[in-house]
Amino acid sequence: MFDREAPAVTTEAALTAAEAPPDADAGHPKRWWILVVVLLVECMDLLDGTIVNVAAPSISSELHASSTALQWIVGGYALALAVGLVLGGRLGDLYGRRHLFIAGTIGFTVCSLLCGIAPSTGVLIAFRLLQGLAAAMMIPQGFGIIRSAFSTAELPKAFGLFGPVIGLSAVLGPIVGGVLVDADLFGTGWRLIFLVNLPLGIAAVAGAIALLPESRTPGVSRLDGVGAVLVAAAVGLLIYPLIQGRELDWPAWTFVMMAAGGVLFAVFGWHERARERAGRDPLVTTSIFSKRAYVSGAFVLLLFFAGMMGLMLVLTLYLQLGLGFSAIHAGLTLVPQSLGMAVGAGLGGALLAPRFGRHTLHLGLLVMAIGMVALLLVVNHNGLDVTTFQLAGPQLVAGLGIGLVVAPLFSLVLAAVGDEEVGSASGVLNATQQLGAAVGIAVIGTVFFTVLGDRGFTAAFERVVWWVLALTAAAAVLALFLPMEPREEEVH
Repeated sequence: MFDREAPAVTTEAALTAAEAPPDADAGHPKRWWILVVVLLVECMDLLDGTIVNVAAPSISSELHASSTALQWIVGGYALALAVGLVLGGRLGDLYGRRHLFIAGTIGFTVCSLLCGIAPSTGVLIAFRLLQGLAAAMMIPQGFGIIRSAFSTAELPKAFGLFGPVIGLSAVLGPIVGGVLVDADLFGTGWRLIFLVNLPLGIAAVAGAIALLPESRTPGVSRLDGVGAVLVAAAVGLLIYPLIQGRELDWPAWTFVMMAAGGVLFAVFGWHERARERAGRDPLVTTSIFSKRAYVSGAFVLLLFFAGMMGLMLVLTLYLQLGLGFSAIHAGLTLVPQSLGMAVGAGLGGALLAPRFGRHTLHLGLLVMAIGMVALLLVVNHNGLDVTTFQLAGPQLVAGLGIGLVVAPLFSLVLAAVGDEEVGSASGVLNATQQLGAAVGIAVIGTVFFTVLGDRGFTAAFERVVWWVLALTAAAAVLALFLPMEPREEEVH
């Protein structure tokens, strides 16, 4: 559904003599099969997120997971992915994208198996974190591999297939999740949502070994290990107290940890500038943070995805725990939102953004807000008697707005940086997207469970919608500082 790629840079394919095409301009002779392998991995990653949302109540019931543990199970994957994305992209630049893609896919598949047989909440959380780290090694390599396999003339056609495939994944994710949970094949219940990755992962690994060319980025000589540790520690110090704080009644150390996270982010920035001055490769090109439009865009991403991902989790919990819907019923209820997102993304990316630029974002945020207000009114009027049909219209409108925002957002933000900064800027934005998802699940989930304990499901859901509306309004204000026109070439 969303672009999660780390830095995209110009690459030189290191094809073997047997793999090299007779005409280099024609691309790799097996380039379309290579695209299939990359798309398979993308779908596996995207389906994993939506499927887990639908299965969350079943996981909570069987493992007796607390609300805090549930936030870790759902949000831990996005957190680990955010921490590892830029590092994963850098490792691919340095050691070869084919090697990292295969290693990451094997790790993701093994972790899926371990999640599927996890005996307890703590074990499941640990394997979800490892699964996110494996995805961070796997996902950033895809676009670099495609760039090395396809000619310049065919690249737009290859990248153009991502939209429909990702859109279909968004639509099918909740349905597939609901079917797998309710099917309860061989008594597996929710475990099948992870075990289903095994045949997909094995096929992807076999295809990668047989087909993928190797590619590296010339000129990258050393890995900034200190920078990677600093940014990982900073993110952990921020997210951990946000999730654990409510359960522990917000002791003083939670606020100290969050403050320490902010300090470490500052130390990370100083460290990266020092590496640049010394002529060494930084993890992130620091000049991107001197550009107001880019920094504003990064905060737009953070706020937008925090609100959206937090709302998606809460809506799933509300449908199943509050309204008593089965997993498949909840999955089908979420389909209008997914359809709206697919349609909105098509309209925004292909028609509106090229003509209206930044105004497309504000239109999308407005449409999204209208859908959420309609959702708020429907829930307020009907309470726990609300039906799937009554929720369909507001979800469709909100999804349409989300799609209008998602399609041009990255290219608008990246228009604020120079060509030499695009790779690093893209990697930071994708990490920010995942961080936003983790923060949203932590903060919005905390709001939901806090109100739920005092006032019940309807009041808790309404409070969450108001929070998301506030985040949407803040994103709309910050979007005023973005460039008017999107970047001309597609960047991932």
